[in-house]
Amino acid sequence: MGAKDKVRKLFNFLHLDITRNLKYDRLTQRIIFEELDSSANCVDVGCHKGEILDVLLQSSPKGKHFGFEPIPSFFKNLEESYKKRATIYPYALSNEEGETYFNFVKNAPAYSGIKERSYKTKSPEIEKIKVDKRTLDGVIPIDLAIDFIKIDVEGGEFDVLKGAQRILSDHHPLLIFEFGNGASEFYKAEPADFFEFLNRNGYQIYTLDRFVGAKNELTIQEFELAYSTGSDYYFVAQSK
Repeated sequence: MGAKDKVRKLFNFLHLDITRNLKYDRLTQRIIFEELDSSANCVDVGCHKGEILDVLLQSSPKGKHFGFEPIPSFFKNLEESYKKRATIYPYALSNEEGETYFNFVKNAPAYSGIKERSYKTKSPEIEKIKVDKRTLDGVIPIDLAIDFIKIDVEGGEFDVLKGAQRILSDHHPLLIFEFGNGASEFYKAEPADFFEFLNRNGYQIYTLDRFVGAKNELTIQEFELAYSTGSDYYFVAQSK
């Protein structure tokens, strides 16, 4: 574990939210431990270094866990680290299957994704790598009930959920996902369409704050406002 990762874990432990990402990490961990039981089956899309997968393995040690990470070096490390504890796939998830080019931002890997997007890092170094594109419905066994899905794929979250229609309809897993201006528009994902898709599938949407608080769901207008202003870009969706 690198020095930055150790500092991040310390801030989370002390509940020091010096950035919004640290706050989102802390609230995500709280939601996982409060909402999932020990046998929950979970999916981590955009596994990166395995930070959230670690939490899932702690909260639900009896469940089956799946991680998706298309960056080859990250995938290799995850596959080695989580042997016999989780199944790791090198796929880029979307709403269709085939081959695609994946934009690996070498000097800021967390911004990597299928589409190029706006980057907050100066002079991004992008390497295009060919990867397999799959759907979640096509990878997860049809007879396995999924209880939780986390998605952080730099703008492609809506496409991932559209590729998980069967799982959403059959099992209604709890969802935690990123959705923000600066990334999602490159996938032509509109907040109204995203909201209506989840609503049709029986979900209510919350900010992380509101979910751990009074559980007041967002209206479509509030969801659109959060997107347009950037006031929130991480959300929870729970079956009604």
